[in-house]
Amino acid sequence: MTRTAILGISAFYHDSAAALIVNGKIIAAAHEERFSRIKHDSRFPAKAISYVLSEAGIRFEEMSAIAFYDKPFLKFERLLETYHAFAPCGLKSFLTAMPVWIKDKLFFRKLLHRELQKFGELKVPLLFPEHHLSHASSAFYPSPFEEAAILTIDGVGEWATTTICLGKGNEIRKLKELHFPHSVGLLYSAFTYYLGFRVNSGEYKLMGLAPYGNSQSLQTAGFCRKILDEMVDVRPDGSIILNMDYFRFATGLTMTNELKWKKLLGISRREAESEINQEHMNLALAIQQVTEIIVVRLAETTRNLTGCKNLVMAGGVALNCVINSKIREAGLFENIWIQPAAGDAGGSLGAAYAVHHIYFGNSRVTGDQLADSMNSAYLGPQYTDREIERTLLRYDAKYTYHADFSALSTNVSQLLADGQIVGWFQGRMEFGPRALGNRSILADPRNPEIQKTLNLKIKFREGFRPFAPSVLKEDTVHFFGEKMSSPYMLFVASLNLPIRSPEPENYANFGMYDRLYHQRSSVPAITHIDYSARIQTVTAQSNPRFYQLISDFKQLTGCGMLVNTSFNVRGEPIVCSPEDAFTDFMHTEMDYLVMGNYLMKRSDQNRIVFPKKPQVNPD
Repeated sequence: MTRTAILGISAFYHDSAAALIVNGKIIAAAHEERFSRIKHDSRFPAKAISYVLSEAGIRFEEMSAIAFYDKPFLKFERLLETYHAFAPCGLKSFLTAMPVWIKDKLFFRKLLHRELQKFGELKVPLLFPEHHLSHASSAFYPSPFEEAAILTIDGVGEWATTTICLGKGNEIRKLKELHFPHSVGLLYSAFTYYLGFRVNSGEYKLMGLAPYGNSQSLQTAGFCRKILDEMVDVRPDGSIILNMDYFRFATGLTMTNELKWKKLLGISRREAESEINQEHMNLALAIQQVTEIIVVRLAETTRNLTGCKNLVMAGGVALNCVINSKIREAGLFENIWIQPAAGDAGGSLGAAYAVHHIYFGNSRVTGDQLADSMNSAYLGPQYTDREIERTLLRYDAKYTYHADFSALSTNVSQLLADGQIVGWFQGRMEFGPRALGNRSILADPRNPEIQKTLNLKIKFREGFRPFAPSVLKEDTVHFFGEKMSSPYMLFVASLNLPIRSPEPENYANFGMYDRLYHQRSSVPAITHIDYSARIQTVTAQSNPRFYQLISDFKQLTGCGMLVNTSFNVRGEPIVCSPEDAFTDFMHTEMDYLVMGNYLMKRSDQNRIVFPKKPQVNPD
């Protein structure tokens, strides 16, 4: 059998990445940022490409094809037509954008050839699937379904901002498409910007802030009404028309017309890092509710158009786990599967899949309707004990080596139960924005101080941010009242535990942090202000070591759950290498670090002097 090896690339906008599939099987995939240590790195993913080739043991010359995740010329066409349509508005933006396109992006194929030839002679086809086809392919082809409805929603690709497709066998058929500038993703990003967070990285902050809004407030209701009456026309099928008088992303250098927003909403744009007031929380809740209405309607239309019981999703909006749960609660589909790298990084994988199945016409093999082909998203680099030990020796670190992992797991479980915070570095790095138990910081969810400590002393980020639980899959019934599967931390559920302390009568008037630190359940560290939690379910098959650790913790405490947050500090990507992990460990107040079978205690490393990390822009 001839081996078909396809390299997929996403680059030059945000979250560059590379993925490699061989004979239809994912061998490796990784974000460039994890190697460059530049968060959301958009440059050509040279380091990620080197990694995936090395992981597969394939030389560049052995490639069958190379796929880039969108069509640059169509994107250039969209820019020109948009500037023409809005002229004379947007002249400043036009004069800023055009030199970049004329210098580099207009000669995109030449630019890619130049970068790729650094790896070897380029003798194979260089192919350009459309952006939303790459998203759709990343959602459908690795899914466990022979047939599925496909819904992709993001900011914008070339022209498309939302697509509805039907996947069957190795084919994807496009059924409906919504075009720029009318974009659900850009609508949500505009509010992200107005609330003082960074576009393309702060949307999850807006999602986390929304539950602090008062759903009974007249202000929240007024915000919803004004958004729906003035800013966006939401049709019954979920398609939208934005009132572009309020938005500047089409031709301007900012997202919003701030004067019109202030006049309509009655509040000014929040400056980054400034105080968050109740009006900001209410606005966050309002746009979250409006977006939920839109996406659930799109899901209804998707079901009606396809008649399919299975739904798969990708695109940046698919990372909004609250919206995903609203679709699930609506009961429109029997099964929902979401690409864990749903954003642009996952487009690299989708591009490779599209070439394998559509360009080459290769058939597709699916699993048993339970297992996908993503290897639980553990697709990045892993490091041997020897490589870990070399790093520790370089820093003259003090450590204990456990030849028996079971003994290590029991030891670490006790440390967690005693209130210690542990960096956990195991196996292959995750692909996608979530840490799923291989590049994680772990803690005891029963500890009421953990949420504050993790945000302020470990992650160095905003104190309102919630934390997710990793739960033994069989224990979801106990914690959430239903048996559920959420291996990629892309759904939320409400806690099904007795309320620890009822809310006082004047609770609605409490400040943000007084409400946040109110004890809601027996696992306060992961119970968000609305009694919800973003869940990762863990099985012995998906991650044996992580499963054993949680099981050992349960045996000690009766609690089959751990707090799991990504192993990084604010403004930096998730750690990739042992050196990244040890450096972050030493720059934070984590108590212990576990790398492979090596255990380190921070207080034992006092002789190691680390310089302060340089200041980074907040993410």
